[in-house]
Amino acid sequence: MNKKGVWLKTITGKITYSNKEIIKKLLENMVYVKGGSFDMGCKDEVRWCVQEGVTLHKVTLNDFNINKYEVTQREWKVIMNINPSNNIDCDLCPVENVSWNDVQIFIKKLNQLTGKKFRLPTEAEWEYSASGGNESKGHRYAGISNRLDLVAWYDRNSSNTTHSVGEKRSNELGLFDMNGNVWEWCNDWYGEDYYNNSQTIDPKGPDSGSGKIIRGGSFSYDITYCRLSHRNKSLPENKNKNIGFRLVL
Repeated sequence: MNKKGVWLKTITGKITYSNKEIIKKLLENMVYVKGGSFDMGCKDEVRWCVQEGVTLHKVTLNDFNINKYEVTQREWKVIMNINPSNNIDCDLCPVENVSWNDVQIFIKKLNQLTGKKFRLPTEAEWEYSASGGNESKGHRYAGISNRLDLVAWYDRNSSNTTHSVGEKRSNELGLFDMNGNVWEWCNDWYGEDYYNNSQTIDPKGPDSGSGKIIRGGSFSYDITYCRLSHRNKSLPENKNKNIGFRLVL
């Protein structure tokens, strides 16, 4: 048991030393994000604003913590004892081929193990974090560069596969792979006109929708999908080799 006597608690069986260390590392990799206000939606990418629901609007968020990396296959295996990923020979690659529903089971088990309250980010938290929060320098993508190849794995440089997390440049908050590698599940339902009716403080998304939000683009998608404001969706039961997630606390 550690000094706080919390995260060594198990659901079934005994957690091994190596597994304890992995969970400890996951906790250590949570990055504090100071809350603030920002303009959410399509900004200087006007020529690409062809989607519904990208209306620029002011959002204010409270403080939160987000993991600097996408959840890896190794972390998933520790909690779930399986690896559903398509690219299976890469423990430090993001786990993928997991549905939104699968992720909720993972989070429930992780919270039982740690005594914490991990969850998926809201769409607003995701975009605020990806853009650098109140440390943002206005870069076009989620990284300290306006060159996508330096901050993301996407269709032109990925060799059509995922890569180990943290290999590209981070953004201003020290977060990696928020563009490319895998799409990331958010907690919100997708609503095409939601941006026109969104709450201004800590918005949680509509009460229902046509799918769950995914953000960030992936290794097999082109530059258009890696814009900070780009929105996409997938049914909560869908599994896809392009979709993974990261945790918020």
